[in-house]
Amino acid sequence: MILVLMGVSGVGKTTIDALLSARTEWKFEDADNYHSEENRKKMAAGIPLTDADRGPWLTALHERMLQHRQKGESAILACSALKQQYRDLLASGFAKSEMRFVYLHAPTALIKERMKSRHHPYMNSGLLDSQLATLEVPSDAWPVTVAESPEESVEEILARLRAAGLPTSGAEKPGTQKQ
Repeated sequence: MILVLMGVSGVGKTTIDALLSARTEWKFEDADNYHSEENRKKMAAGIPLTDADRGPWLTALHERMLQHRQKGESAILACSALKQQYRDLLASGFAKSEMRFVYLHAPTALIKERMKSRHHPYMNSGLLDSQLATLEVPSDAWPVTVAESPEESVEEILARLRAAGLPTSGAEKPGTQKQ
């Protein structure tokens, strides 16, 4: 199983990814680690990325997801995946039983407030408005609010996995439940 935690900057993708990874023992992947140096410089300068900038990044992420599947590893990927075309690229070649998108969301004012108290090496907080403008709210993802604690969001994701009969630990196969 590959879970893609998606949403705009500041919703807590990396935080929830780390907590969920610890609970499930699945591999932790932060999509930010796959950005080119040029993309990082643009974001740090407050310049929004274009589709052309994101293309090689998304392709690298998709290849990484395929590697996890080939190895039989479950993984959680924290990735903005703001547009449907990005999600389509990431999902290509995967069955619904192999991957899911989880749309992390909260009121804009709350996200802005949380962004004030965090430091990101190259994600300029001024880019939030451009990300919100770019976001195409998914109709095929599990919507999970992050307005409460990260732990509550993790519990909701785990409950959704169980309800769908999907694994909630690295040792489980789809359709089985942890005892």
